Amino acid sequence: MKKILIVEDDILAAELEKDYLEASDFTVTVSTNGKDGLSLAQNECFDLILLDVMLPGMSGFSVCKEIRKTMNTPIIMVTARKEDIDKIQGLGLGADDYVTKPFSPGELVARVKAHIAVHERLMGSYQSTKILEFGSLIINTDSHIVTVDGQKIDLKRKEYELLYYLASNPNTLFSKEELFEKIWGMEHIGTTATVTVHINRIREKIEKAPSQPQYIQTVWGSGYKFCADIGGGDL
Repeated sequence: MKKILIVEDDILAAELEKDYLEASDFTVTVSTNGKDGLSLAQNECFDLILLDVMLPGMSGFSVCKEIRKTMNTPIIMVTARKEDIDKIQGLGLGADDYVTKPFSPGELVARVKAHIAVHERLMGSYQSTKILEFGSLIINTDSHIVTVDGQKIDLKRKEYELLYYLASNPNTLFSKEELFEKIWGMEHIGTTATVTVHINRIREKIEKAPSQPQYIQTVWGSGYKFCADIGGGDL
């Protein structure tokens, strides 16, 4: 059974989420404060984390940042405030999705299932190739470490997944819609502008001249492709 961690200080909300998830055959653990939730996330294996923004002891934003330093577990953030949505979308916290209170429990379960499915599909594809090497850019799919000229590049989870997916399908043109569906899944709230934002962030980190990218190239009016003709290939 898939394991879900709920970090939520509203006991009634946590119990409602727990009941619906258990009815869908998930195993659920509940924590009511940020520090304990972070400790559980770091010391146990969960398939997805539901993380409230407003928590005692440590905010959901801080918990999310700490989790993303070492783990790729899908995270759905829960908030009741519009200003929090802007932070989730704009600060690159590493969350995969968000829901706003009040929400439909059925919709929440559907989101959870969708993100776990996307994560498992991507993790399965990661295992097929150990190393991708393109010139000075190296992607180690065992450790999820990306280096350029021997220097480790700090990529957020979705940035890594997007880069990996493009690099593992070199010289293949993908539309924004295809990339959005593949990396974020159909249940994610957002637009294809999310793809553009993440592509720009990746370029800033891996390209010597982000405005003239070598690796991830724009095909105007069509989408993006990863150029493999940079002195290397997959090993």
